[in-house]
Formats: sequence, C-alpha cells, structure tokens
Amino acid sequence: MKTTNAGEPAFEDFFVTVRDGLKLHARRYIARGATKHIARPAVCLPGLTRNGRDFHDLALALSGGPAARDVYTLDSRGRGLSDHDKDWRNYVVPVEMQDVVDVMASQGLHDAALIGTSRGGLITMVMAAAQPGLIGVAVLNDIGPVIEQKGLTRIAGYVGRTPLPGTWAEAARLVRDMNIRAFPAVPDGQWEAIARQLFNEKDGRPVPGYDPELSRSLSVLDGPMPALWPQFDALKRVPVLVLRGETSDLLSDETVSAMALRHPRLTSRTVAGEGHAPWLRDQPTQAAIAEFLAGTDPVAVRKDLALVGT
Repeated sequence: MKTTNAGEPAFEDFFVTVRDGLKLHARRYIARGATKHIARPAVCLPGLTRNGRDFHDLALALSGGPAARDVYTLDSRGRGLSDHDKDWRNYVVPVEMQDVVDVMASQGLHDAALIGTSRGGLITMVMAAAQPGLIGVAVLNDIGPVIEQKGLTRIAGYVGRTPLPGTWAEAARLVRDMNIRAFPAVPDGQWEAIARQLFNEKDGRPVPGYDPELSRSLSVLDGPMPALWPQFDALKRVPVLVLRGETSDLLSDETVSAMALRHPRLTSRTVAGEGHAPWLRDQPTQAAIAEFLAGTDPVAVRKDLALVGT
C-alpha cells in the first residue's frame, strides 16, 4: 500500500490474470472523501505506449476531496508492469477491450466512469458497443471516431524506435526534446516525472515501458483507419467529456464539432499548450474532469455533496 505525503492510503497494486492467461497490473486509489455514499468509480485506460502511471496525479485528485471516488488505473498487456504477449497480433483494441472487461469483472465494477487516453478512448468506444452496462460516463482524452493520418504516421514512426536513456536525467532530456514542440506549456521541472511515467525502472535506471513488439501491430496499418462513428454513437446513452490538446495532430477541431452534433450530452474542452495526448497533470484539466464526473454521479451522491456544502 502506497501512501500520500500526508500518510493517508493512496493506492494499492494488484494483478489480474485475464482469460488467455496473461497477468495484468493495475492500481486502486482508495476514495478519501467525506461523502457517505462513494461516488461512481473511475477506470483509467492509457494510450498506445503509455501505462497506468500516466493517471497518478489525476487519480490522487479524483480519490480525494468531497466527491472522492475509487480510481483504478490499468497497464494494458505489454505495457508498464503487465505481462508481454508472446503473440504481437494480440496488441489490438478488441483484445485489450476484453482485458478491461476481465479486470472490471474481477473488481465487481460496472456503471463506471471510463477515462480513456487515445488508445484507451478507442477501447472505451468499442466497449460502449459491446458491453454498454459497464460504462456510466466517459472521458475521451484527445481521441474521437476519426483519427488524423498525420498523427498516426508520427506515432508509428517512434514506437519501438525510441533510444534507451542511461539515466533518469537523460530520460528527462529525451522526453522533453521529443515533446517540447507539442507541449510548450509543460514546465521544465516536470519532464523527469513524465519520463518516469513512460519508462519502467530496474536497478535505479530507466528501462523500456512497453514491449517493442507493439510496433509490429502498427505495421499492418495501410492508409487511414476506418472511422468509428457506430462505436462512438454507442456512447450516446451516457454523458461524455472530450478533451482535445490545443496542438493535437490526432484529433481535429472538425471531428470534435461533428461529435457534438451527434451526441446530445457531450461537453468538450481544449487543453491549452498541449498536444497529443494531454498529460492530465495540470490543475485546470483535473478540476474540469472532477467537476464533470461529480455532475454525472448518481443522485444519492449529489444529494450528499449538497449536504456537505451546507
């Protein structure tokens, strides 16, 4: 059990063996709020080469305060501390969606808040079509049903090709140099923390945070990805918040506008000074997510919050 700086329980690590035998790593951040009824739990799904550490700061924010909720973060297969798959062909959205279903079932989760960054948002949309009862509200972080080819090409160009730094200081410089143009708003002092999100650690040094074989799953892409409008439309039954990085090359303003026209309960927000995909480390974005989730919680929770405020 990891604790906060104040000594309160922050999160616990756990592993789930999914249906094909792989062991996946996850964290549970325990709600620390004052409300009698615990708010809807949140399940955070990372991007293609990222992992559950991406959501650490957001999970601490969402698991504390008056609208506290349990938060679960997942390392997809082949990422973070989860097992690598011997068959790279399993690094695809449908298989990873089934993994999320298995992890949620192991924790008794349903009607949850799904927070998906990029690939995690694709998984959320597919899950909305295949397992709608698992989702009560969704946050899509810089992803939509139309993926811009420019951004997809950029991602395919670095997956499995990033050099391995020898120290954490080198890792911070590498991550900064690769991202500074798309993320000019990130303070210099945060790049090492971001590097520690992306890389695993062994013997005090950075090691790869994902299976290099993941790159082979991208090599099968030939041209633009098909639009996922039917899967996005499956989210019409729940409130949706769309975050778009101001300099994103994967999610366009035009796609966000089209999403808003199709979804009656969609809210969108631009994350200033960040590209694909926003890190969710800044306080305004965390506050926007917390406010959105609190406003969509079950009525009993919102009544308790009203009492707390009186």
